[in-house]
Amino acid sequence: MKMAYVCSDRGIPVFGSKGCSLHVQEASLAFSQLAVEVNMFAASLGNECPESLPITHVHKIKHARIKERAAREQSDIADNQTTIKRLLEHGPFNFVYERYSLWSHAGMTYAREIGVPGVLEVNAPLIEEQKRYRGLIDENAAQAITRQCFSAATHILAVSKEVAQYLEQYPQAKGKIHVLPNGVNVDRFIPRAIGVRNENLTIGFIGSLKPWHGVEGLIESFAQLQAQYANIRLLILGDGPQRRALEQQVKTLHIEHKVKMTGAISPQLVPEYMATIDIGVAPYPSGLDFYFSPLKVYEYMAAGLPIVASQTGQIEELIEHGVNGVLYPAGDIHALTKAIEQLILEPVMAQSLGKRARQEAEQYHSWVRRMSDVLGLVMSHEGGGYGSS
Repeated sequence: MKMAYVCSDRGIPVFGSKGCSLHVQEASLAFSQLAVEVNMFAASLGNECPESLPITHVHKIKHARIKERAAREQSDIADNQTTIKRLLEHGPFNFVYERYSLWSHAGMTYAREIGVPGVLEVNAPLIEEQKRYRGLIDENAAQAITRQCFSAATHILAVSKEVAQYLEQYPQAKGKIHVLPNGVNVDRFIPRAIGVRNENLTIGFIGSLKPWHGVEGLIESFAQLQAQYANIRLLILGDGPQRRALEQQVKTLHIEHKVKMTGAISPQLVPEYMATIDIGVAPYPSGLDFYFSPLKVYEYMAAGLPIVASQTGQIEELIEHGVNGVLYPAGDIHALTKAIEQLILEPVMAQSLGKRARQEAEQYHSWVRRMSDVLGLVMSHEGGGYGSS
């Protein structure tokens, strides 16, 4: 079976180190493990395609470098026709999988035109995000492209119930929506042996350093804990716009000697770093419109880590308090501190939580399982488009 994977978003380097990059890479790998030939069409590559990633062909979607936002929006819209042309040149494909991006409808339009299933992955309410965080000039065009994309899609994948509820606002999406959360490649992670802890107990966070990840709250909590527990360390994996502010917070609290911030790390190195962590934390703040499917939590689970996480959004579906992790009220720094302290003081409990988390990652949350579900949807499509594999 031959598929086209379309990612027209300038901000997603498909072979980079962002969480969204990892998502593309792991989904592609899972498809290939399911005997699907993956042909990548992407606006941003980031790096060379890793040798470990069996993507058959990589095609660059060339967007013009335009600084002025209004002109860039219109240029990206016009690029849909070029992308459709390239899909026609390199096809036919049995199905198309497109990551929803603000100005792209090319993958879904192409799939409808040639009569094959079109699967659209929606990770966020992008129009609202763009208006809130980056700025949006032509909202009417963005809405029109979104409606066109939803109308052309055969199936629409929402990464969370919250995203699915957002999609229901569009008549073009009704009857097509399936909730398919993120997953994890469990084979990449070797869970910690029972009873083994690092000499310096390490509390860890992985993710992009953005305001809605709540890392400043974790640093505040750690500053309180380290005054009482001399052998603990904090490891922050990732980079982002808040990095300088977080580094300054660490200095102000005089805990530089106990905090390590790595900056961006390649997905290939994540398991190695994860093996040095004893407690994984997902400290999302309160007041957040939480529609995410948090990759970090799945990775903590696969690594067999005891998890401390905010009780919010999809995390409440993933983590059962006291069974495979510990939940605390989002934004409550005192409760966060107490939750981490409990795992410091009760290593047997921590080990039990981590073991159960790993078991659930293996059983329910692998990327192969997720992409098998996608193929089930594709194959249920009447006609299937399988005449040209």
